Amino acid sequence: MFNDERRTPAPRARELGVPFDGTPGAWNAITDVPGLEVGFVTLIEDSPVTVRTGVTAILPRGRERAGSPCAAGVAVLNGNGELTGRSWIEESGQLQAPIALTNSHAVGAVHRGVDAWMAEHHPESAAAWMLPVVGETWDGYLNSINANTVHPEHAARALDDARGGPLAEGNVGGGTGMNCYGFKGGTGTASRVVRSGSQHWTVGVLLQANFGSRTELRVQGRPLGRESQVPNPMETENWFQLDLQGAGSGTAEPGSLPVARATPGAGSVIVIVATDAPLLPDQCRALARRVPLGLARTGTTGSHFSGDIFLAFSTANVGGLGSRMGSDAVITESVEHVAWGSIDPFFAAVVEATEEAVVNALVAARDTVGRAGHTSFALPHGEVRAAFGGN
Repeated sequence: MFNDERRTPAPRARELGVPFDGTPGAWNAITDVPGLEVGFVTLIEDSPVTVRTGVTAILPRGRERAGSPCAAGVAVLNGNGELTGRSWIEESGQLQAPIALTNSHAVGAVHRGVDAWMAEHHPESAAAWMLPVVGETWDGYLNSINANTVHPEHAARALDDARGGPLAEGNVGGGTGMNCYGFKGGTGTASRVVRSGSQHWTVGVLLQANFGSRTELRVQGRPLGRESQVPNPMETENWFQLDLQGAGSGTAEPGSLPVARATPGAGSVIVIVATDAPLLPDQCRALARRVPLGLARTGTTGSHFSGDIFLAFSTANVGGLGSRMGSDAVITESVEHVAWGSIDPFFAAVVEATEEAVVNALVAARDTVGRAGHTSFALPHGEVRAAFGGN
C-alpha cells in the first residue's frame, strides 16, 4: 500500500509556541525556493513483512529542468552514511541529477529508479551519463530493512509526485521509519528569506532526521528530551536484533534475536540546503558546513555511529557551470555570485532553517509501531506547549 500524506495537515513547531530566529518564506519549506519541487512515496505494510519506509525526491529546478546543472557542495560532520554522486560534486562543483532520500539498504533500488525516470523524461541527459544523488538513514528499528521492499518504481513515483507548495513532515517519504533524539523522527523542512534593499533570496532546508540521544534534545535551550515523560524503548530495551530471516527473500519478517541495546546518539541525518541566491561551488560548500551549527542548536554532539552528510546547491545561473563535451574548443563562461564579503546572512539562514526543520520533524511525527512490535513515541505536543506557553 502506498500512503501519500502530503495533504495531511499537521501542526508545526511555531504553532506550538516555539520561537525561532529569522523570517521564513511563504510555506516555511524548501519549496519556497522558486521552481524547486519535492515528492514523496510512503510505504506502510504489515504483511507479509512490516514496512515503515519510503522515498523522498527533490528536483532542484523542477521536472522540466531535471538535468540542468546547479552549483553544489557537500560537507560531512560524521561519515557513517552514504550520499551517492558525492565524488563528482566534489570534483566539478556541480549537481546534475535529481536527489532522493530513503533507507540505508534501499540506496541501490532508488538509484536505479532515478536512472530509469531520467531515461524516460530526459533521455538527452541520461544518454550521456547519470550520477543520481541518493542519501540514506537507517530505519531498521521500525522497518524490515533487509526485506527488499523499496523498488525502483517507488523512486520514479516520488519523482512523478514532485511539486511545489506546502510539504508534509514527520512520518512521510524516506523519513517514515526514522527516529530522532529517542522520539519518532522523520522528514522536516523550513526556510529563511534573506533581504538586501529591494532584492531578496530564499534559503530552504529539507532533512531526514534520524539522529541524537534522548538526553541531548534541546528546543530553544529547553531540555525537553531529558525532561520528557515519554518512554524511550530504543535506548532502554534489548531490541537491537540480527536480521537473519528477511534478508534477500522479501517474504519473511526479520528475526528476533536479541543482541544489545542501541548506542545512544546512533543514527544519521541527511540535510539538503537549496537557495536561489547565485553562489559559487565553494560558497555552496560553505553553506553545507554551517548545517552542523543548526543541528547543534537542537542538542546533538555528533555520534561516531551517525552518518551526518549535507548537500547545498544554488538554482541560480541557469545554463552556467555546464559540462560541455564533444568539442576541442576552449569555452569560457561567466556566472553571477554573491560577494564573499556579503555571504554571512546566508550562513545565518542555513543555521536557523536547519534548527527549525529538526523541530518540525519531531513535532509532525506520530507514534509508530513497527516490526517485532517495536514502538517509537512522538515528542508530545503538550510538553512543547508547556515549555513555551503555546495554545
